[in-house]
Amino acid sequence: MERVPVLKIGDILLVSIQIDMEDQVALQLQEDLAEKIVATGCHGVIIDISALDIVDSFVGRTLATIASVSRVLDAETVVVGMRPAVAITLVELGLSLPGIRTALNVELAIEMLARSRAESDGPSGDEDEDEADPAAVTAS
Repeated sequence: MERVPVLKIGDILLVSIQIDMEDQVALQLQEDLAEKIVATGCHGVIIDISALDIVDSFVGRTLATIASVSRVLDAETVVVGMRPAVAITLVELGLSLPGIRTALNVELAIEMLARSRAESDGPSGDEDEDEADPAAVTAS
């Protein structure tokens, strides 16, 4: 069975699907990605599907599951390279792909993940609230 390679770029895992996504390959990718996220501590996953002409309902659900598993493991998923025919098929199948963000290409996905990470790593509101709350300052 063929495997889809998973490459690490900084704190992002890049998956470029260049083979037919048969059911067993999709399930193996799901397992491989979960293991790589844990092993590397990456916070982003980019899945490039530009080589796929067809995404059936099983592959669509598997992508949604990958995004859910990634989110539980503290990684955000972005799918790139979706062809118009694939997007139409997913909508016609009623697959909304919850938890998956999309971008036109890998470069935009990297920027999106970087912005998202910067926002989540920014200063927490707790510190600002303590400074603004006189009771918090005098309570010590």
